[in-house]
Parts: sequence; structure tokens; C-alpha cells
Amino acid sequence: MSLLDDSTWSGKILTDGWRAGRGGTHPVTNPSTGDTLGEIGFATPKDVYEAAERAAAAQRHWAACKPTERAAVLRKAGDLFHAHAEELIGWVVRETGSIPDKAGMEVFYSANECFEASALPTHPHGEYLPSDNAHWSIARRIPAGVVSVIAPFNFPMLLAIRSVAPALALGNAVLLKPDPRTSVAGGVALARIFEEAGLPAGVLQYLPGGGDVGAATVDAPQVRIVSFTGSTAAGRHVGEAGAKHLKRTHLELGGNNAVIVLPGADLDLAAGAGAMGSFFHQGQICMTAGRHVVHQDVYGEYVEKLAARADALTVGDPAAGPVHLGPIIDERQLKSVDAIVQATVAAGATVAAGGTHDQLFYRPTVLADLTPDMRAWKDEIFGPVAPVSKISDVEEAVELANASEYGLSLSIIGDVGQAMKIADRIHTGKIHINEMTVADAANAPFGGTGASGTGSRFGGATANIEAFTETQWITISPEIPVYPF
Repeated sequence: MSLLDDSTWSGKILTDGWRAGRGGTHPVTNPSTGDTLGEIGFATPKDVYEAAERAAAAQRHWAACKPTERAAVLRKAGDLFHAHAEELIGWVVRETGSIPDKAGMEVFYSANECFEASALPTHPHGEYLPSDNAHWSIARRIPAGVVSVIAPFNFPMLLAIRSVAPALALGNAVLLKPDPRTSVAGGVALARIFEEAGLPAGVLQYLPGGGDVGAATVDAPQVRIVSFTGSTAAGRHVGEAGAKHLKRTHLELGGNNAVIVLPGADLDLAAGAGAMGSFFHQGQICMTAGRHVVHQDVYGEYVEKLAARADALTVGDPAAGPVHLGPIIDERQLKSVDAIVQATVAAGATVAAGGTHDQLFYRPTVLADLTPDMRAWKDEIFGPVAPVSKISDVEEAVELANASEYGLSLSIIGDVGQAMKIADRIHTGKIHINEMTVADAANAPFGGTGASGTGSRFGGATANIEAFTETQWITISPEIPVYPF
């Protein structure tokens, strides 16, 4: 039986059952072909405010369920990702322009997020606090209430479930607002999976729409926590709105991540890590390798090998046959990528590979001889572009890596001992030695510093419990004390 039969969701939102949203409808488009895949319903702010009220009511009952009951729903959800993997992968390929391997990874990683979250309901949720008073003093973690999750287009399923699963497991209700371009993979799929898994009605509500809907999921009075993944520019607005309403906002934002290539590194393997880091999913990943910082002793050979790998990659419709790269998500994003490339070339960079596009298919591009003032070095490109710069020593590598306003991920390729010393001096949320910059795991804390986010983390029990619960202090005295009043 089809999980995503469009008779269930076409033109609809999920709040008080599947029904038409007040915001009309929006086409679901395949970026590879331009074909219309379906039609999603759009919510309005009024829909969101009503959904938040329902969520608050449903959350109280959900939080009161036995921990093992909540855990069972999460485990069932994980099983359903596996059971419907072929259908889910097909949607991710068509809706996001992903190659099948990336889509499969997204689906199975989403299952892992559910399995990891299923341990949270029975995980210790507090601590005993020593006290000089004759009472017990306890700090416990309790559900926050209603959590809004705003997810992006690039890994729509994974970057939604990463917040949805632990928030639900810990007893919260969730308002899910996916990107309009990927609302089936990033919204409908999750809503249907949790319906089939037995999640009570109202605990997860699916509310696609534009910026006004996103704003409503932040300012709805019942919402206590907002989990946003997206661009730094949009994240600043979300953070500002959350602060205005005194709400916790977890912001996972952009990156301009460096890969440092040290002398003595195996350059064939280093070029492979660099190419994968820059070109995987068309470079549309916050952890993409956006700056290749290469020692002068190996610079020329590294650029040559990286360019050769770029030239060997095939670009096309992932649903039509084997390719390495699919399309950029839409025309607006493609123009942004190309504008950065052209401005950088005009400023003196050399095109070692690529630099061209056909419709939304952008060739993997290597830009050499970059300087820190060039746009491709300063800006997050979010496209398949590998900017390369030459450094003379480790000090310069550290300086360049730290010069960015972002602090999400860093890769160091070469001698482990030297890499460890460099790692101690870099300000970033993640460091990968002799691996590429793109990495994620359900049990690993994920987050960035600086313009890459607010420093909050997702992944693993400690980070998720901190992210999606509130701390409550409780004291218990054996008898009522005698007070002086």
C-alpha cells in the first residue's frame, strides 16, 4: 500500500485531520524536468494559530503517556521509513533533485533518528542536588510543550526529522513547517509515517506555506521552542522574532567550511575528499567544503587532481539514469551561484573546471588562485563550487580558517599529529581529520558557532534533552518546616 497516495494529502494540510488550507494550493515541481508532481495545500497564519491551540491540548495527553508507549511510536516510525524506503527515495529524488544514493542515505538516516529518539523517553531526565537543608532537591527535565520545526529544502526529510523525532519522544507536540519546494519529502512523508505509527491526532501537525506561515509558527503563543534550519539571513529574522516573544530558538544556519590540505597528504585521496565535500548534492549542504586551503608545496597538483575529478562527474536528471550531480533546486538559486562564480572570475580567479550550466544543471566548478576578498571565498555559495587558495604555512592556514564569520565544519587532510594541533586552534562546531566536511550521525551533537548558529546542538541524548525540554527544580521536605513568619 502506498504511504504517499496523493488522495490523502493533495491540496491539504494536516491539522484537525487532512483538510484544505486557507492559503490555497502550490505546485510540487521536479527541478530536473520542470514537471508538476502534485499539489500541496498552503496554510495561513490563522491555520497555524488554530493548530497551535490543538497541539497544546494534544500535548498534555501525549506527555502523560507511559515512556514505553512513546518509545514504541518512535520505533514504529523508524520501521516505516524502512518499509516504505523505495517510495520515499523516489520522492526525494524527484522533488529535491537528489541522486538515488543521497536520497537513500536521507531516508535511512531518518529512520536512525527515530530509533535513536526512541531511547529518550526512558533516558534519565534529571539529577539529585545535594543540599544543606533537610529535604530532597531534584532538577528534572520536563517537556517544553509545543515545538515549531522549520525545515529547509536540501535535506528536507532528514533535517525535519532530526528535530521532530526527539521533540516528540520527549513529550512535546510539534508544528512542522517544511520548505514549500520540498513539502512532500519534508512534510507529508513525516506526517503520514507518524499517523501510521500510531501518534495521537494533533501531536504532529503539517503546515506548509510561505514566510507568513513561518512567522506564525514562531509567534503563536503556545509555542515555546523553535527549531529552525536554513540560511543565516533567514535565521537572524527567526532569532529576532523568537527573542521578542521570549522563546528559545535553535538556529542551525549556513557555513563556509574549510578543508585544509597539508604537505605530505595523499593527494589522490585528498582530492576525493575535497570533491565529495564540495560537489555532493550539488553543493547544497550547509557543511559543503566552501574553501580549500592548500599548502603551496602541493597546491598545483591538488588543483589539477581536483579539477580532473570535477571534469569526470556527470550532471543530469537523477531519475533518468546514473549521474553524480542533479539540478540546482530552482532558477533563483542557480542565478545566485553563477553570479558568485562570475564575480570571482572577474576579480582574477582562474576557472580550473566547470563554470558553466545548462538549465538548472551546473557543472562542478573548481576556482583557483583565490584571495580572501573574492566573493567565492567570503560567501556561502550553496552550489557545486570548490574555491582553492594557496597558503605557505600552518599559521596562515589557521588564520584563513578562522577568518570566516561562519563556524560549522572543518576538514584537515594530512598528518594526524599536525592536524590535531591545528584543530585545537580552530573555532568551529565540528572537526573531521582525514575525512570530508560533510558528516552527520543521529547520536552525534550537531551545531555551529558564529554565523552558523546559536551554538545549540541536536543529536544524542544529552543534546536533544537539553534542546527540547525545560528544567524544573523540585524540593520535597519530610514535614512542613517552622517558618519565622
